[in-house]
Amino acid sequence: EVQLVQSGGGLVQAGGSLTLSCTYSGFTLDDYAVGWFRQVPGKEREGVSCIGGSARQRYYADSVKGRFTISSDNTKNTVYLQMNSLKPEDTAVFYCAAGIVSVTMDLMPLREYHYWGQGTQVTVSS
Repeated sequence: EVQLVQSGGGLVQAGGSLTLSCTYSGFTLDDYAVGWFRQVPGKEREGVSCIGGSARQRYYADSVKGRFTISSDNTKNTVYLQMNSLKPEDTAVFYCAAGIVSVTMDLMPLREYHYWGQGTQVTVSS
């Protein structure tokens, strides 16, 4: 059974940092990608970053490139999202999700992610 459990998040001032964790079970990153998505009220859920495949390919949305870093620890079955230089517009509920690695992995299409974490609020104050 595939499961994802998130931790981290919270309130931080603009320019600060937070780290989100997603501990997974029931699959390996060789076959699955784990993505981070975020959603604000009234807007569609958007892909932020993902990692997966035997080469641990990493992809980032343009809006977070250079500020966010995704990584994995195979010994802990955990994927991390290190978020630096946070901006008020990063405020959202963040979700991790898992889906089978595909050729469209870089696009992080929602339809390919079938398993989701519980979500965690990230609030960046100005």
